[in-house]
Amino acid sequence: MRIALVDPSLFTLPYDTALATGLVAAGHEVQFHGRKLRPQDGPGAPALPILPSFYRLAETRTAARLPKRLHLLVKGADHALSMLRLAGLLRRTRPDIIHFQWLPLPAIDSPLLAMFRSIAPVVLTVHDTEAFNGSPTARLQGIGFTRALAACDRLIVHTRQGRQRLLGKGIPPERITVLPHGPLLQAVPAPAPDPMQGTLTFVLFGKIKPYKGTDTLIEAFAALPPALRAQARLRIIGQSYIDLAPLHARIAELGLGDRVVLQSRFVAEQDIPAIFGAGTIATFPYREIEASGVLSLAIAFGRPILASRLGAFAEQLEDGVHGCLVAPADRGALAAALARFIEDRAFAARAALHVRDLSGESADWHAIAHRTGAVYAEALSGR
Repeated sequence: MRIALVDPSLFTLPYDTALATGLVAAGHEVQFHGRKLRPQDGPGAPALPILPSFYRLAETRTAARLPKRLHLLVKGADHALSMLRLAGLLRRTRPDIIHFQWLPLPAIDSPLLAMFRSIAPVVLTVHDTEAFNGSPTARLQGIGFTRALAACDRLIVHTRQGRQRLLGKGIPPERITVLPHGPLLQAVPAPAPDPMQGTLTFVLFGKIKPYKGTDTLIEAFAALPPALRAQARLRIIGQSYIDLAPLHARIAELGLGDRVVLQSRFVAEQDIPAIFGAGTIATFPYREIEASGVLSLAIAFGRPILASRLGAFAEQLEDGVHGCLVAPADRGALAAALARFIEDRAFAARAALHVRDLSGESADWHAIAHRTGAVYAEALSGR
């Protein structure tokens, strides 16, 4: 089939690239539409070229210098123009399937989807069943979300939780397919057994956004007795999409400057193994989530996991076996879990072994691509 894969803002670029590569390997022809690449997207280009169909005005240097509110208005207008431009292009190229990864402005996107559906069936991967994990950049991003979902031929979610949530929004069950989130790194050497001795490092890795619970994690770490804090470090690293000044100020106020590292920067793929090295515990104190690419990294590297009992964490992990699962935004429970890892190193080491065993059970992109192709076939037959 000829697939138009669309991620306007490249929100999930590693996922998009892996899926597109898998689809091409499965025999499909894929055109990937998004914005132009930015320096902060990282070095190197995806294996599949990205057609810069979006934000030709909003991505200019002139637009970037506008005040934030005005820039958002310009980007919203540019998004509508980009969608119309893309529809015109697809009307000429006639793909068999139009697969959106994101609909960044549902209020604008939902009425336009009928135009795309007149060209080909529309499939949407719903990475967040709560719009932008409940933390949209602008209020407009949350308007019309359910209408946009209902306007698509087929929806893909990554968890059973996601399916239940879509059913709760009135989406017919036959239009929903659960497909797992694939691994973000294709070649990871089998991790060696880790005794989890010495100073432990709790790692929160990935984009720093409001729903990630960074503030709750800092407060929980501060709540540990000094003797336990002395045996551990907290490392928060990834590109930030929030103002970090209040978090830095809070770290200083709590006297954690020697135990907590908060870094906003892009991490190249070759540097990721060092982040998940021996003595590290992958930490996910999220307030909201469906699936997580970083979870696939933690599993691949065989790291014990501390996570909120949500989405893929609750469905793939067992509390007390692969690590600790706690209620979202519960500082006390999070602090108790931190303390358990520090005090019980045998538990931490066992959890690492059990997580390592999960890596052999994860779906690969070959299987995901073939199952995605089946969704496309269903969408076509439904028309």
